[in-house]
Amino acid sequence: MATTGIPTSLTQGSGTRGGIGESTLRPDGTLKVTGEFAYASDLWHEDMLWGHTLRSTVAHAEIRSIDTAEALATPGVHAVLTYEDLPAAVTHYGLEIKDTPVLAHGKVRHHGEPVALVAADHPETARRAAAKIRIDYADLPVVTDEASATAPGAPLVHEHRTDPYARHVPHPNVLHRQPVIRGDAARAAERADVIITGDYVFGMQDQAFLGPESGLAVPAEDGGVDLYVATQWLHADLAQMAPVLGLPEEKVRMTLSGVGGAFGGREDISMQIHACLLALRTGRPVKIVYNRFESFFGHVHRHPARLHYEHGATRDGKLTHMKCRIVLDGGAYASSSPAVVGNAASLSAGPYAVEDVDIEALALYTNNPPCGAMRGFGAVQACFAYEAQMDKVAAALGMDPVEFRRINAMEQGTLLPTGQRVDSPAPVAELLRRVKARPLPPERQWLVAGEEADVRALPGGLSNTTHGEGVVRGVGYAVGIKNVGFSEGFDDYSTARVRLEVVGGVPVAVVHTAMAEVGQGGVTVHAQIARTELGVTQVTIVPADTRVGSAGSTSASRQTYVTGGAVKNSCEHVRERVLEIGRRKFGTYHPAWATAELLLEDGKVVTDGGEVLAALVDVLEDEAVEVEREWRHRPTEAFDLRTGQGNGHVQYSFAAHRAVVEVDTELGLVKVVELAVAQDVGKALNPLSVLGQIHGGSTQGLGVAVMEEIIVDPVTAKVRNPSFTDYLIPTILDTPTMPVDILELADDHAPYGLRGVGEAPTLSSTPAVLAAIRAATGLELNRTPVRPEHLTGT
Repeated sequence: MATTGIPTSLTQGSGTRGGIGESTLRPDGTLKVTGEFAYASDLWHEDMLWGHTLRSTVAHAEIRSIDTAEALATPGVHAVLTYEDLPAAVTHYGLEIKDTPVLAHGKVRHHGEPVALVAADHPETARRAAAKIRIDYADLPVVTDEASATAPGAPLVHEHRTDPYARHVPHPNVLHRQPVIRGDAARAAERADVIITGDYVFGMQDQAFLGPESGLAVPAEDGGVDLYVATQWLHADLAQMAPVLGLPEEKVRMTLSGVGGAFGGREDISMQIHACLLALRTGRPVKIVYNRFESFFGHVHRHPARLHYEHGATRDGKLTHMKCRIVLDGGAYASSSPAVVGNAASLSAGPYAVEDVDIEALALYTNNPPCGAMRGFGAVQACFAYEAQMDKVAAALGMDPVEFRRINAMEQGTLLPTGQRVDSPAPVAELLRRVKARPLPPERQWLVAGEEADVRALPGGLSNTTHGEGVVRGVGYAVGIKNVGFSEGFDDYSTARVRLEVVGGVPVAVVHTAMAEVGQGGVTVHAQIARTELGVTQVTIVPADTRVGSAGSTSASRQTYVTGGAVKNSCEHVRERVLEIGRRKFGTYHPAWATAELLLEDGKVVTDGGEVLAALVDVLEDEAVEVEREWRHRPTEAFDLRTGQGNGHVQYSFAAHRAVVEVDTELGLVKVVELAVAQDVGKALNPLSVLGQIHGGSTQGLGVAVMEEIIVDPVTAKVRNPSFTDYLIPTILDTPTMPVDILELADDHAPYGLRGVGEAPTLSSTPAVLAAIRAATGLELNRTPVRPEHLTGT
């Protein structure tokens, strides 16, 4: 179905108000748009102190000394902490590799690394005191790229590596390496009528969430600490925090506070440990809120990448082989780089059937800012390169670029380069057909009846920089493939506690998970699942915390699949218990129960008749049913470290874009006029949320195409633009019309047949915009973002 809003056919639901398939409104939506929603930065405690982190001003240096005396003497300061003050023998943390120090010790490895902490009775006092800490640095050589990282005698970013990847890499500054080899790419190249190579550069992107890192740590009477924080993964935070605080996990209690966006940037620890250390040292609640400048240093970014690709094809348009080498800059610490490498390698061929591949992906340790998770997670960088290659091969063959893609498009049953077979719908060709078939937006007429049209619609028109001179239009296409969920044998599960009880004569479902609601709409979907599975209308969502089992991270497009699956599973167990109670109470002779029993037993509890609601009141009038269960999707397996073979992913998602751009070739300015999308979502549990995810992901892809990049000085490894003044993100004025085609081709392995939605549109939007700019200008444009000087040659 095609829409620029919500498809009517998807809004009808199935009976119970607010059930699966309906565009149920978010419970927090009105509060957020009116400014009444409480974010983590709004937390308050009457006797709290304010924490601040002092960060390194250099990228790589020996720490000769730290003098905190003047800071400690500042009136209003309650504590100053350095590495020497850490309370436990464990002093490092990390998502996969524990290589990140809580506070720098001996040396700093990147610009902005935490060195010391201050707690004071006012945030400005804390900042002024931190500025008084004297650190004597002795500069060390910086490693900033592959050449400086792997040259003979190159300085080591980490002198003593003990992680499990260390013995599988060719150099100590190579963090992780994953080849994928299938068939014989060299021999297959002999069959090619054309061979196209290309080198591509992908810039460092920031998640640019609007709510800065923030939290409040409150010391407890039992010697533990309660932390209220904006995060993506409560239990991963807990597992990393407790050892360095010197506390058992049960004494570190975490509650999710209001989160103002995430996109991967909150998957790692930021201020969590620092706030708790200060609270435990002072015996007072401590609040830390980053300003925007500090936020750019306080979280990981998207890996910048250099990619070399080779594709061959026969004259009739069939791909013969693919070779590629992807080098990702992981920065100073590992974060989730190994998993990003695995994604980049396994998805580097794109959504195409190609039998012979020779792939290598690796991540480097450098003295650049640490990089980790961001929406698209390794597949974004690869998609940018392989889609540029598709256009180049099609041009060399004299073929239409969409038709060339459709000839080579994978489908259900295709064998991937990793040897895994796609066992659910893969409508790549259909997605491409849909975006191409959509009518193009009308050409703009800059002169109408002898008068100029509204110049605000032109590239740079809001600044009155042009009146249409040198403006040309281009159209470009792209399609991408993204995995859903955690991969490579990771135990990817979620936990849900569901309680069904009667309150005031009304059956109420209470759903408790540790899922981090970061704006994706999980709290809405969980209520929809409970209504659908239990036949109730009233659902309460308990705030996420660590009193319930882990829900995993709100990332990898996994929460609706995995935590939604956990809620569904627990609801099914609740339903079984209700059946047992009802049969015990009523036997088979109660007419109302007999009707409700049939509906419950078949799982068809979504009904307009009210039989289930009435029966639930009778069954549960004097007792409640509560179930907590873990739920797992089907298992994955690790990729072979030599060949890359293995069933590494649980599910794939696909999206295609068509971009229409207008380029002022004289000024080097670009305006994206339209960004049409077609995406298969399996099942739209909440069509309004699905549309929002597609629009949001497409906009982030547009941003990295034409404006977003963290600039790191290649000599000093210092960040040049840590602010929204100099790091530009798309505003409403940059965001084009985005018509959307939503396909619902069920994945039989997934709850309700759903398919992860949030990441796939981020992949193909970037190369579609670049393809459109190339079509308008005739330029090769092999890097992101495209800057004015790339278009004007000045």
